[in-house]
Amino acid sequence: MGRAYEYRKARMFKRWDKMAKTFTRIGKDIVLAVKSGTADPATNARLRVLLQNARAANMPKETVERAIKRATSKDQEDYKEIVYEGYGPHGVAILVESTTDNPVRTVANVRSYFNKLGGSLGTMGMLDFIFDRKCIFKVKNDGKRDMEELEFELIDVGGEEVFLDEETNQINIYGEFSSFGMLQHYLEENGFEIVEADFERIPSDTKSLSEEEIADVEKLIEKIEDDDDVQRVYHNMA
Repeated sequence: MGRAYEYRKARMFKRWDKMAKTFTRIGKDIVLAVKSGTADPATNARLRVLLQNARAANMPKETVERAIKRATSKDQEDYKEIVYEGYGPHGVAILVESTTDNPVRTVANVRSYFNKLGGSLGTMGMLDFIFDRKCIFKVKNDGKRDMEELEFELIDVGGEEVFLDEETNQINIYGEFSSFGMLQHYLEENGFEIVEADFERIPSDTKSLSEEEIADVEKLIEKIEDDDDVQRVYHNMA
């Protein structure tokens, strides 16, 4: 069928792989939320947001229900959230968030990726001076909100930055990591429709690289992201 067909097929499988990875990540987050709270979104604020994230990612309803059921099962292994920090090729800082039922396996895998692809795994906390942990909410824009006024209103509940994403027509709200609950409560109480909410690690300092150097770092990041225990990978490439 030719080269064009093979290219389309490759893109299709890559998209499916990305969707599967997203579903796995949200599924693990749901398990953790249920285990630390309840299986009822009405009484579990974190779970309520994760169900919104699942809808935004077009995650099948039955997949969500399986994750909740798995969390309440006695046979479900306890997940541990572990952060790994290190430097990739060309001095790029890389921070890896994982959710694993086998930390020994996960750290061995992550260390091997760093070692094989020109990096080195370091100690927990070594990159605290580079990455600031923030929460982010994406809410529907009803066209009635002034961004400056909304930003001023949100200061009291931990909001730091508010802006309109013109591409998605969604309002993005950034706040301190510890302000997640207060921001969620304020948005829900004031009639905002939360499309998605999550945590991010934002680098305070970035590193510019050549195209060849970027390719070296991206090769390592892709290898780490392919690991089933890895939830998110952050870096400080410009």
